Amino acid sequence: MLVQEIMKTEVITLPQNATIANALQLLQDHRIRHIPIVNDNNEVIGIVSDRDVRDASPSVLLKNDSIEQNELENEIKMIMTTPVITIHPLDFVEEIARVFYDKEIACLPVVNKNKLVGIVTEKDMLYTLIQLTGITVQSSVIEVKVPDVPGIIPEVAAIFGKRKVNIASVLVYPFKDDPNYKILVFRIQTMNPLPFIQDLRNAGYKLMWPNNIPEPKV
Repeated sequence: MLVQEIMKTEVITLPQNATIANALQLLQDHRIRHIPIVNDNNEVIGIVSDRDVRDASPSVLLKNDSIEQNELENEIKMIMTTPVITIHPLDFVEEIARVFYDKEIACLPVVNKNKLVGIVTEKDMLYTLIQLTGITVQSSVIEVKVPDVPGIIPEVAAIFGKRKVNIASVLVYPFKDDPNYKILVFRIQTMNPLPFIQDLRNAGYKLMWPNNIPEPKV
């Protein structure tokens, strides 16, 4: 999946000479948490978060209206973060998730040919990853321990195919610290996984989940 498929294209922006009061108003009106700061060519030169604005605003303990007004009239360039980490519309979502994690950020502007074209937030990313797991469809989960060899995924998937069930998603993760094995997580569109569980056992595969269903007595 590409960034262009999940990014928001209607982006609220401000110029660097806008005031903190302007930013505060936009954050409240649009219920957003980040505002990219752009120049006249729509190039991203900074970014401001709701926390930046909150930290720059006068304390509620101060009762002096003139102080509060003066603080809020400061230009946004005084508090914006720069340079800004940006991404491209053709970047892969899975790789961008790593950027969010590694950089501990909550928002990434999307830039094409140096122009701002969209924005992706951590909430957008989390929702996308939830969709990729297939959890949004009615389904059952089966986890299978398999040897880490080429062709193992279609081999196991063929067992589900014999019963004509749709596979909503397939995830792969390592088996503890053993590089010789991995775990395949199949989400299949049925509420009765028992026949598939037995098929996998008959084929010699070890189930990690569900692993509390006893085999039928012969």
